[in-house]
Amino acid sequence: MLQYLCNKRIPFLKFFLKSQLIWVPLLGLAWWALDFPFMKRYSKEFLERHPELRGKDVEVTRRACEKFAELPVSVMNFVEGTRFTPAKHEAQGSPYRHLLKPKAGGMMTALDVLGDRLDAVLDVTIFYPGRVPSFVDVLCGRVPEVRVHIDRQPVPATGDGQPLAVTGVQAWLAELWQAKDARFKQLGS
Repeated sequence: MLQYLCNKRIPFLKFFLKSQLIWVPLLGLAWWALDFPFMKRYSKEFLERHPELRGKDVEVTRRACEKFAELPVSVMNFVEGTRFTPAKHEAQGSPYRHLLKPKAGGMMTALDVLGDRLDAVLDVTIFYPGRVPSFVDVLCGRVPEVRVHIDRQPVPATGDGQPLAVTGVQAWLAELWQAKDARFKQLGS
């Protein structure tokens, strides 16, 4: 849907994808051919047993962003890191009614590597009236309505034009998330 809405309005979208998505029939191969970065996520327990893999996702992100710097692309980052479910929302203790807590790591790396080459940050909010459709619903065209709000934000920077420190990005994301959480009420009416 994002590719469709943004087509010919912004440079081609590149998503950071979970490594397991390479196995999605046809799409996995297309994402691989289009050089979308595939990320491996490890549990805390796994990293305790294999500390040599700590920071590997940041390294993959940095390499992808360095490639992106050579071409006009739009980098898509889902800062919640996972799909919203009531169970995840409760387990996280999220202060937001409709959202999980945002994670600043991927955004920080992108800002660090691409900060001076970024034109803007597009804050996209997608709302499905009624219920959130499954992937099969989407493939079968059983999504009667989708509401989308896109807000163009300036690239966060300190006063001297340098990318923000992690605490600054976290504060910036918290501010965006407050507005996004309120937006769900507007999109639902």
